[in-house]
Amino acid sequence: MSEGPQHRMCDRFRGFLPVVVDLETGGFVASTDAVLELAATILRMDDDGLLRTHRTYDYHVTPFEGANIEQSALEFTGIDPYHPFREAVSEHDAFTELFRVIRKEIRDQGCTRAIIVAHNAHFDAGFINAVVARCQIKRNPFHPFSHFDTATLSGLAYGQTVLAKACAEAGIAFDNGEAHSAAYDAERTAELFCEIVNRWKECGGWMPTFE
Repeated sequence: MSEGPQHRMCDRFRGFLPVVVDLETGGFVASTDAVLELAATILRMDDDGLLRTHRTYDYHVTPFEGANIEQSALEFTGIDPYHPFREAVSEHDAFTELFRVIRKEIRDQGCTRAIIVAHNAHFDAGFINAVVARCQIKRNPFHPFSHFDTATLSGLAYGQTVLAKACAEAGIAFDNGEAHSAAYDAERTAELFCEIVNRWKECGGWMPTFE
């Protein structure tokens, strides 16, 4: 008796592993402003071929030497980068550890490389690439310029580009009091991405065919 088709992440996104990321920063300029928090949510595919959140990894990050931190950014995020109980690690250690996790997930899921999923993905990708260059990290698992942007996708799917409003339209609970922490925003963005991808599948959109 046939077990039916095997749904594999590597067949869904051109061999790429989508990883949802969010960074909280000290400003908007990737080359000069500090990364303060880093989070990534790993996604997996269930037996029905639907995308689900799996696990979130998050890090408090120590500002690099000479980094710019705008007071307005701290007021917006509520982060105290020098709080004694923050347990922050260096950019190098945070990104090296996260990249190690992602490379293992790429191997486990049979993918070729990872691709960034983020809300306004160009922003997060710019900071990631700046850290990679600054810390001379050699094995960046992410595609160098392609991303999935949930601001664009949710504008198409729900007519909303703000994360909180897009989540509301998608029926995803969103607490503005918890927002602007990297882990919380990554998890809500991941739920939103899964909802859009799964909705597309259920509406008859393209999916891999199996012999």
